[in-house]
Amino acid sequence: AFVLGAPPTDVAMRRQVGFLPEDFRFYDWLSATELIRLHGRLCGMSAAALRDLVPGVLDLVGLTPHRDRRVGAFSKGMLQRLGLAQALVHEPQVIFLDEPTSGLDPMGRRLVRDILRAQRARGATVFLNSHLLSEVEITCDRVAFIKDGEVVASQDLSASRAENLRVVVEVRAVPPGVLAGLTQWTAIANHDGERLSFMLESKGTLPDVLRYLVGAGLDVYGVATERASLEDVFVKIMGKDRGL
Repeated sequence: AFVLGAPPTDVAMRRQVGFLPEDFRFYDWLSATELIRLHGRLCGMSAAALRDLVPGVLDLVGLTPHRDRRVGAFSKGMLQRLGLAQALVHEPQVIFLDEPTSGLDPMGRRLVRDILRAQRARGATVFLNSHLLSEVEITCDRVAFIKDGEVVASQDLSASRAENLRVVVEVRAVPPGVLAGLTQWTAIANHDGERLSFMLESKGTLPDVLRYLVGAGLDVYGVATERASLEDVFVKIMGKDRGL
C-alpha cells in the first residue's frame, strides 16, 4: 500500500494523515485542550503553532465551552467530536474516519457533515467508512462497496443519482415466470400484493419493461418512479449472493 506516494511506515507521510478509529480510547485525566495539544505534538507540530490552532479546532467541533474539562467526564457524542478534532488539528492532506457520526444526535451529524465539506473544500481527501448510508449519500462524491475484504463495486454518486431508478408498478395478479423474465433488465424484482417493484440502471429501459409486462398478460394500473437511494443500490450489489 502507498499513501501520498509513500509506504505506510513512512513517518513524514503519516504526519500528513488524520485518523479517527471507531473504537478510540483517550487519556481520561487530560483536558480537551491538553489532549488536542498532545496529538498535535505527535504529528510534529510546534508548541507555538498549537497555541494558535488548538482553540480554533475545538471551536470547530463545538467544544470551546468544555476546553478545560477532563475528557473522562465527556459524553459519547462529545468524545466523538473530540476525536474528530484530534484528527484535524494538523490540517492533514488525507483523513481516514471510521463511523465518525456514531453516537451523535442530528445536530451533531450535521456539524460533522459541514466540517467534512470544509475539509474537502481546502483540498483534503476524506475516506469515510460508515454503515449509515444516508450519511454517505449526503457527504461523499464516490462510494465503494466492500465484501469479504474486497471492493466488489464502486460508483460516482453524482452519476448513480442520475441513473439508478426505483420503479413501482400497480398490477393485479402476476403470472408465473414474470419475475424471472424481468432479470434481463434488473437483478431485483419483488411482488407484494398489488405492487411490483424493481430497480433499473437507466430510465431508458422503462418502456421496454412495461411492454414486456403488458405482453406477459399483466393489467398495469399505474407506474411510479423515484431515484433509488444508496440503500437500494447497496441491496442490489451486496444481495446478489443472498438471493435478494
